[in-house]
Amino acid sequence: MSGEAISGAWPPRSSDAFPRIGRLPAYVLAQVNAEKRARIDAGDDVIDLGMGNPDLATPEHIVNELLTHAADGKHHRYSASRGIYGLREAVAEHYRTRYDVTLDAEEEVVVTIGVKEGITHLMLALLEPGDTVLVPSPVYPIHKYSVLFAGGQVRTIPLVGDDQGNVAGDALLAAVEDAVNSTWPRPKALFLSFPHNPTTLVADRSFLEQAVEVCRRNQLLLIHDFAYADFGFDAEPPSLLQIPGAKEIGVEFFSMSKSYCMPGWRVGFCVGNPAMVQALTRVKSYLDYGIFQPIQIAAAHALRSGQQCVVATRETYRSRRDALVSSLAEAGWPVAPPPATMFMWAPIPGPFLDLDSVEFARLLLRETGVVVSPGAGFGEEGEGHVRFALIEPEDRLREAGERIGRVLRNHASVQRI
Repeated sequence: MSGEAISGAWPPRSSDAFPRIGRLPAYVLAQVNAEKRARIDAGDDVIDLGMGNPDLATPEHIVNELLTHAADGKHHRYSASRGIYGLREAVAEHYRTRYDVTLDAEEEVVVTIGVKEGITHLMLALLEPGDTVLVPSPVYPIHKYSVLFAGGQVRTIPLVGDDQGNVAGDALLAAVEDAVNSTWPRPKALFLSFPHNPTTLVADRSFLEQAVEVCRRNQLLLIHDFAYADFGFDAEPPSLLQIPGAKEIGVEFFSMSKSYCMPGWRVGFCVGNPAMVQALTRVKSYLDYGIFQPIQIAAAHALRSGQQCVVATRETYRSRRDALVSSLAEAGWPVAPPPATMFMWAPIPGPFLDLDSVEFARLLLRETGVVVSPGAGFGEEGEGHVRFALIEPEDRLREAGERIGRVLRNHASVQRI
């Protein structure tokens, strides 16, 4: 048998018997999710702010475009794994109109079945077993797990920011340089993602210019996850591809899920460096036949139909952010307003610093019925924090703050006794 042998008893009795699966860490959120399900099954009123699963409906004009084409039998056959040309052309138009970036729809754009699929298959295309990828942490999990699935090695570098929610760019890039000089074999690629999930940190154009220069100098491929491109509350986040020379070394991923409220439609795309895009295109040609064609037609329509619905969605999340920040402040848990994304990244409040993030998340669920994501689920550097997803209406977010406030006050009362 080629490759690594199956370890342990024969026949295998656990998925961990398979080496690639055995390399994956335990799922940190499993216990919280199990307790959440038990509460819901018992009929309790749970406010679930854990998974970033948008609750807003897809805009009507996008749904209508899907319905117009879904009944036409000519669209029921296999589609194209790289995406239909009309959608790839719409992506190129979007980048030209929004960012003044020119893309070749044939060579520099590939449609993906959501960003997670695209990133995972890109790693399969780019990495040899043992190749190292640099990943800032706290980390959106697929940035790390995609490397592991491909047989690569992950080296995390610390991701921190200032009081205004800006990435500490000099420190991050210094850590990249140190990792390049101290890791053997030399790292092959760097992941970036701004605005960032889970920390909500943002980066300006100057940082991206420096990042491109560091990657060019150190011969690093650069992968930028731009899922929250439209969710900057104070300033429009820059695209990596706006930076001169970025296309020579990097690609950018974008998702229709958040901006256009289309999470269940599973539409994303990868744009930029033609060699990297075509490597992903070739891998996908062996693995899938693409997305249902009417969905692709509707996605192209969404990109071409203006930004009104996107702006409305962003403003909804801004209002939700303000509601939760205000409610938590009244509860005695002041948290800085996130500058971007649909999340809030909150340090565990002082009275509970003796708990780790999983224990604190379980306490909130048990005592308040509010679900949050423990920071440890986003890497060791996420410990000491929890993430709130702004996926409930403002009144529910205020109620979550009120419930949490009761627990904080009760805890303070017990501490004084």
